[in-house]
Amino acid sequence: MALFSKKDSKICSTEFAVLPNHLGIIMDGNGRWAKNRGLPRTAGHKAGANVFRTISDECARLGIKYVTFYAFSTENWKRPQEEVDALMSLFMDYLLEAKADMTKAGTSKIKFIGERRGISKELLDLMDEAEQETASHTGTTVYLAINYGGRQEIVSAVNSLIAQGKTSVTEEDISANVYTVPDCDLIIRPSGEERLSNFLLWQAAYSEFWYSDVLWPDFKKDDLYSALREFEKRNRRFGG
Repeated sequence: MALFSKKDSKICSTEFAVLPNHLGIIMDGNGRWAKNRGLPRTAGHKAGANVFRTISDECARLGIKYVTFYAFSTENWKRPQEEVDALMSLFMDYLLEAKADMTKAGTSKIKFIGERRGISKELLDLMDEAEQETASHTGTTVYLAINYGGRQEIVSAVNSLIAQGKTSVTEEDISANVYTVPDCDLIIRPSGEERLSNFLLWQAAYSEFWYSDVLWPDFKKDDLYSALREFEKRNRRFGG
C-alpha cells in the first residue's frame, strides 16, 4: 500500500466512518499562488488566511478533536523583512477576528505552539488572550504553530525535563512534554511538496501522509474530504 497519495477527484459527502483524532496541516503554496497571479506574496498569505478559517471551521464541524496548522516556522524569519512584517500583521488581524468568533461560538479552543522569543509583545498578548478566552471550550482544539520547528520542540521538551530534575528520559516523558498531544494521525500537505519541513517530527512517527498539487489558497473543503476519505482506507499497523 502506498504511503502517499495525490488528490483524488472531488468528494462531496461529509460522512466518515473513521476520522483522525489529530490532524496536521502544512499551509504551503501562498507565495507561489500570488506569483502565478502577478501579486505580491502578502496577497497569497491573505488568501491563505481565509482558507485557514474555512478549513479550521470545517474540521470543528466534522468533530476532529485536534488540528495543528503550520503557519510560521523558525526558518521563516529568513524571509524578506517586508514579508515577515506582513505575516505578523496578518496574524494580528486574524486574532482580533478569530478571538471574537471563537468566544462567541463557544466551541473551538485555540492554542499557540512554538518559541515566543522574537514575537512582538502586542502579538503575544493577543495570543495569550485568545488562549484564555477559549480555554473552557470543549470542541476542537486548534493548534496554530507560529515560530515553530519540530527539532526545536524536541529540544524544548528535553530541556523542560532536565529542569524538572530528570537525569534520563523515556519516550513517554518526551511525549508528555512536547507542545501537542496526542500523536498526529494524518498530515496534509498541499502545494506539490512532499516533505515534513520540520513539522511535528516527534508526533508524526506513525502519521499517515496525504499530498496534493493544489496550492493552499486554492484548497477547498472537497480537498479536505478527499484526504479524509484516503485516511479511511489506510491500514494502520503502527510498525507492527
